[in-house]
Amino acid sequence: MAITNETTRAQTLGELKNSSWVDRPIREEMRINLENKIASGQPLTSAVLGYEDTVLPQIETAILAGHDMILLGERGQAKTRMIRSLVDLLDEWMPIIAGSDVRDNPYSPISAFGRDQIAALGDDTPIDWVHRSFRFAEKLASPDTSMADLIGEVDPIKVAGGLYLDDPRALSFGLVPKSNRGIFAINELPDLSERIQVGLLNVLEERDVQIRGHLVRLDLDVIVVATANPEDYTNRGRLITPLKDRFGSQIRTHYPLDVITEIAIMKQEAKLPTSPVPIVIPWFIDDIVARISHVARASHVLNQKSGVSVRLSIANYETVVANALRRTLRTGDAEVVPRLSDLSAVVQSTQGKIEIDAFDDGESDQIIAALVGLAVRQCFTENFVLEEAGDIVEAFTNEVIVHTGDDLAVQDYLTTLASLPVLEGPVRRVAGPSATPGEMAAATEFILEGLHLTKRLAKDSSGSRALYRTRKR
Repeated sequence: MAITNETTRAQTLGELKNSSWVDRPIREEMRINLENKIASGQPLTSAVLGYEDTVLPQIETAILAGHDMILLGERGQAKTRMIRSLVDLLDEWMPIIAGSDVRDNPYSPISAFGRDQIAALGDDTPIDWVHRSFRFAEKLASPDTSMADLIGEVDPIKVAGGLYLDDPRALSFGLVPKSNRGIFAINELPDLSERIQVGLLNVLEERDVQIRGHLVRLDLDVIVVATANPEDYTNRGRLITPLKDRFGSQIRTHYPLDVITEIAIMKQEAKLPTSPVPIVIPWFIDDIVARISHVARASHVLNQKSGVSVRLSIANYETVVANALRRTLRTGDAEVVPRLSDLSAVVQSTQGKIEIDAFDDGESDQIIAALVGLAVRQCFTENFVLEEAGDIVEAFTNEVIVHTGDDLAVQDYLTTLASLPVLEGPVRRVAGPSATPGEMAAATEFILEGLHLTKRLAKDSSGSRALYRTRKR
């Protein structure tokens, strides 16, 4: 049970015995707290979107079954965030023997230090309380990770202080024993060397550890949750088979299944720049930026084994808004409204987040531009019916040329609309009846680019600048 009132927390073992605190293993603790959440209609976590009907039910089942878990998924699928959210299933406060490196249970200590304290002080043994936020340890696996990092080592300083090598008090514990009565997470598990993977077998099966030649057995109470890339986990044989067998549940994660979910994640996670004027982001910019990632995940030109992270959507979203802010500061417009011409800036935020299978120098810009163009075309054709397309194209036959760019002020677009009255109706429908001048400018670009991508207008472009004109017949 959770104890939240600091004045009621026991300070000694004797007080703890007379309190209402209930001792239970971590698996039972998490299971009971999850059962209460489910019964009250609360979600397992609200920190991750898009997994409500797929991944989260599997995690709930694994916790109810008391399993260690491994999450398989490409980069940017919120695996780490999901693991960290499991801390919310722990009791808010947990008592330990004060000063214990392995968070000894006052009722059943596992370390020599804890047992010595109980033997010497009895019911006067001092008690500390640990908040659940400190009952989570995380390690990014790497080939140079050692047994000392994970399990422990003989501490030469303690030996120099007079302890014998075989004295259990001479040990310095690693992350796994220090995670006792908590959650231990290890990311990219296959990156551990095979020798270290073998060292984890006892932790996962027998719940104990062995340190060098020491006859030490620590009866650990810990839940292990790992992550891995499916390619490393299944195909390359980088994870030893006995270690795979130790995980009770294997759960496959995935990228957002639809654009709407991608938009929700993007808007939730993006850290937009501060602005001296309001920031207004049109709906089609949200859609296009999210759709770029979906288009990239289906592209045969990109290496799909490395994945296309949701971080791509977030970084692109931040970049587009920042580019619009940069323009607004120069033009003095009344609000920051991203336009399609701002999408030229996503090259810098995209290049480091995708892997192109094979290309010559300079070709990556063209590939990214093609991804953006496909996302714009999909957004235009799926969300907007342009009944006036013929009339607009007809207007362009009268030697009309329209310039757009991320350095033009809003007034330039209003002038364009005044010279092409046939555009105003569609622009209003895209931007909304109460659209601001900045939104009207953005909608103008959207319609012109949509007409170009559906092969009704010609376009000459250079960077973020574009010129729209009639197509040659």
